[in-house]
Amino acid sequence: MKHRIMLVDDHAIVLHGLAQLIDSAQDMEVVFQAENADIAIAALQQGIVPDLVVTDISLPGMSGIELIRHIAKRHPGIPVLVISMHDEMIHGERSFRAGARGYIMKQEATDKLLLAIRKILAGENYVSTRLQSLILEKIRGDKTTISPTSIMGKLTDREYEVLRLIGMGMACGEIAAKLNRHVKTIETHRSHLKEKFGLRNSSELYRFAATWTDHGAL
Repeated sequence: MKHRIMLVDDHAIVLHGLAQLIDSAQDMEVVFQAENADIAIAALQQGIVPDLVVTDISLPGMSGIELIRHIAKRHPGIPVLVISMHDEMIHGERSFRAGARGYIMKQEATDKLLLAIRKILAGENYVSTRLQSLILEKIRGDKTTISPTSIMGKLTDREYEVLRLIGMGMACGEIAAKLNRHVKTIETHRSHLKEKFGLRNSSELYRFAATWTDHGAL
């Protein structure tokens, strides 16, 4: 019996390529493809039960990080593998904190995707040697070998999500409604973001967030 895989990515060409690669394997098949997190969640609620979900973290609307958290909470028996164009040293640890069981970069997909899926389905995690070293260094508290890999590493998960939504052009009220938080809470996050990045005002924050979003870092 083949393992059932769900794919979540907002790029049709990527979805098609991943589906072809997975369907070419004798032990697995793609049972559902979604272009955003909301479609994936609706499919899970309607009874589609994959053995594993493969998702990008940069998705329109709800982010891949939020999707991972949702699956970890509502469908804890379904493991998640992240496949992303973003550097694992920037987003890998955040993905694992959210509940992912593996992280692979898209340029490595052809060589490592099937290996990563099989490893996770066997009950293990899939972590590259590079990311594993970083995590071990942090666990050991080795301050001499760790430096911030990215400015994004300074953010809490909530600040990261607020910055991503600011970069998408959303105002405080819209962000508060989306995240189910008070407007004052979002304003506090905005203040923290400006302080952390040395930004003087809201205009600079919007430009900064938009630049990061446009470059695909959020």
